[in-house]
Parts: sequence; structure tokens; C-alpha cells
Amino acid sequence: MGRAELLKKLLPGFIPLFVFIAADEIWGTKIGLFVAVGTGVAEMTWVGLREKRFDKFILFDTILLIALGAVSILLNNDIFFKLKPGLIELVLVAVLAVSAFSSVNIVGLMSQRYLKGTSFNEAQATQMRKTLKSLFYIFLGHTVLVFYATFFMSKEAWAFISGGLFYILFGVYFLYEFLKQKRQQKQLTTEEWVPLVDEEGKVVGQAPRSHVHNGSKLLHPVVHMHVINRNKAILLQKRPPDKLIQPDKWDTAVGGHISAGENLEQALKKEAFEEIGLEKFSAKLQKVYKWESKEEVELVYFFTTFDSKNFNVHSEEVVEARFWTVKQIEKQIGTGTFTPNFEYEFELLKKIKLL
Repeated sequence: MGRAELLKKLLPGFIPLFVFIAADEIWGTKIGLFVAVGTGVAEMTWVGLREKRFDKFILFDTILLIALGAVSILLNNDIFFKLKPGLIELVLVAVLAVSAFSSVNIVGLMSQRYLKGTSFNEAQATQMRKTLKSLFYIFLGHTVLVFYATFFMSKEAWAFISGGLFYILFGVYFLYEFLKQKRQQKQLTTEEWVPLVDEEGKVVGQAPRSHVHNGSKLLHPVVHMHVINRNKAILLQKRPPDKLIQPDKWDTAVGGHISAGENLEQALKKEAFEEIGLEKFSAKLQKVYKWESKEEVELVYFFTTFDSKNFNVHSEEVVEARFWTVKQIEKQIGTGTFTPNFEYEFELLKKIKLL
């Protein structure tokens, strides 16, 4: 059984704890304890009848609640009572820590279990982890404050920190997230959108350009074209030093994204003119392949052309462009002079005997 499947079976064990939190706030510790234990027994019975198995995790959670509740009632200890919100919140901090910083997203699994049909693509999963990390730090900071207030502050200060401050922190956080999303949505209205494709090149959606470069690994199409002269030298362009990806390196003469609504021919002509001022050329599609880096995943349409005259660098996207011989390139392979993508395509050019 995989870790994900195991967690799906363990997650229902948290239900008695959450029921106790709610019931304790409404009716007090004694009634809350009875309600939570009753929930645990009912859940164990339901799981036993439906899935024909005994859920040990639900039993453990229920027994733990009985033990903690009994200590609270028998000792009637004010310190223990004041520690209770922090102890409960500590459990939530642990759940958030595992979900945010490990490969097992308990919160995501819980969402899929209780919200049938819910699924997350890679971009959504990445965004969820960022949110969970923020919530983890908020919960952790608040838990530390609750423990500090329990031992070193007045009961009034403790009551505010464990209650009102919690809601204030969350209110501020969600207001910040709301305003941040509004700002991002405004920015997206002016940003270039690119199609999302499957490995066969079929369009399955679209996304802003910035979203396909943020580690989301959304597969999107790009065009590359190698310009080769009659001496079999290759035209390369040097990327600006302020480029987000592979700055200050030599790269394929023409390379760029296909915009939403564009076809291959339109995209290739656009990129060839924008990057090296090349017009009226004929090109041949040599290969389609998937290229993955830490920032993105691309479906690359790899072209070649022998129309090497009249190129003209006139874009800020290109620092310099010049022809390199095969020997010059081979001397610099592996030294960091070229982009890894170009070095891969250089080997492809040799395999198809164009060099």
C-alpha cells in the first residue's frame, strides 16, 4: 500500500478530534468529550460495517481524547485548561507541516476524500503548497504565543491571544491573499497567454506566460529554428544577462513561444523576425520532442533553414548573433557557454547529418 493510500485510510481518525473542538466550544469539556467519544464509536462502527475492517487510528484518537478529557475534568487544572487550545493547534501545525514540506499532502488528500471529484493539476498543487506553508507559519506562531500566554501572561491576555487574535491573524492573511489575487488578475489581462498541450501537441487549455515558467511544469509548445549557412556554420544568438532562464548564454538562433491562437507557421515567422530580423525563408520541421528543465516543460518544434542571409539583430531580446563553426562549438560544449537545450539540439543536427 502506498503512502497516499495509507493516509486516505488514516484521515478519518481526525474527525473525533475536530468534533471535540467544536463541541467543547459550544457545551464545555464534559459534554464535548461525550460527543467526541460517541462520534469515534459511531465512526468505527460505520467503517467496520462498510469496509469490513477495524480502524485502529480512530480508536487511538478516541482513547487519546478520553485521556486528555479525563485529566482536565479530574484535575480541574487552570493551566491544563489554558494549554488545551495550544495542544489542539499543535496537531494542526503537524498536519500542515507534513502537507507543506513533505511529498505527502494530507490536506490535499483530505480534500479529495471529502470533496468527491476534486483533483489538482501541478500548478494548483504548487499553489496549494505555498498557501499551506503560509498557514503553517501562522499556526506555528500563534501556537507559540498561546503557550507563552499560558505561563507568563494574564488570563485576559491569554483569552485574547487564544481567541480573538487567532481570527484577526486569519482575517489579515485572507485579506492580503484576496488583494494579491486581484492584483495578479489585473496583471494577467495584459500578459501574453500560451496554449497548453498534451504530448501529441493537442491543445488542452491555455495559461499566462508567467505561469508556465514558475515551476508548474505545464506543457506548452515552442518553436526553435537553426539557421545554417553553406559552410555548415550555425547562427547562434546570445541571451541577455537579465533573462530569467539561461542568462548570458549562446542559444539557438530562433526560439520562442507559440501564442494562444497562433499556428506553427505564424509563430515561426514572428519569432524569426523579432529575434534576428529574418524574413522570406523556408524551413523544415526536423523533430518534435519534450524538453524539461527546473523551470518549465516545453514541447519543442525543431526546425532548420538554409536561408542564412539578411539576418539583422534589432531586438533587446538578443545581445549578439554570429555564425559558429562545428569545431568552435565542440570546443565549448560542456563549459557553460551554451544553453543545455542548444547542446542537445546540436547533437540532433549531427545525427541527421546536417553538419
